[in-house]
Amino acid sequence: MIKRFLKWSLVLAGLCGAMGACSTESAIQKALGARATAPVFLGYKAVSPAEIDFQFSLPVEVSSLFFDPTLEVKSIIGGATVQIHLNRPALEGERITANILVEDEGGNTLDVLIPFRARNDRLPSFTITELRTEYSKPKVEFVEIKTKNPGNLGALRLFSASVSMDTPIWEFPPVEVGGNEYIVIHLRSIEEGTVNETGTNLAASGGTEASPTARDFWVPGAAKLLHKTGAVYFMDQDDRIVDGILLCEDDTSWSKKEFMRSAAELLKSQGAWTAAAGDIPGPQDAVASKGTTVTRSISRREALPDSNGKADWYITANSKASPGKPNNPEVYVPK
Repeated sequence: MIKRFLKWSLVLAGLCGAMGACSTESAIQKALGARATAPVFLGYKAVSPAEIDFQFSLPVEVSSLFFDPTLEVKSIIGGATVQIHLNRPALEGERITANILVEDEGGNTLDVLIPFRARNDRLPSFTITELRTEYSKPKVEFVEIKTKNPGNLGALRLFSASVSMDTPIWEFPPVEVGGNEYIVIHLRSIEEGTVNETGTNLAASGGTEASPTARDFWVPGAAKLLHKTGAVYFMDQDDRIVDGILLCEDDTSWSKKEFMRSAAELLKSQGAWTAAAGDIPGPQDAVASKGTTVTRSISRREALPDSNGKADWYITANSKASPGKPNNPEVYVPK
């Protein structure tokens, strides 16, 4: 081993001496050639419930592959995009961890451990129907949606732009839902007995405002995830917005929050929100959230078609918030 180290030291010294000053990295590349350029993992894509692709910077072959939970592999096709075909489809939106060891033609290996969600092609249509931005223990902020048709919510992601536009605050596990079903995502978990209702028992969860007739989910932790000035939207696995809403507490708060312009531009570009002038929505195009409280929620006019604009929304009257139920039509009127 010492002799091999000395040999490479002499080779590198000779290379650097012949070429003048040089870095150790460049010398190694000269000495080792292609073997010094290792493949880099670039990402993955759940193409279908029975196919997962892994992208690399160079063509590779798979040396070993393990899934947790276990999935039976039908075939593996190597290349810069490694295609994994399964014997049977994974559960829609199931969380899976892959451990894949690959090798390129130069003998370089790369071991990747990556969590991902299986493909879900059965996402139902739905709309956001009610939100609470305020918190008063034990009542927590929430986002409510209502489905239009049966499907599976697996891998659907909820974003709150005031927290992050890159990382969702909630991601659904595989769960079958029916049409005209209310689903409530409670944005804190501060009580005992709160469970995510992924099965048929809609009364399984405890917790304040858990509904025995709606499906309840609880975001772990006690951090504040929703504000009066913000954007809330759901994205599918292809980064398409299924539905979203812009909120603004006053006309000046928009300019003080740069993320709001980015969020407004995103929702407008995907047809999820409209602006009166046809430009990027501004504070005047958002739902006015001033006046909303723990008992006065921001609610959709459920009987009207979705126009993707502020005219669809109102603030309910005192004590008329209704998570998991049809929205109360009484409107808050400031005194």
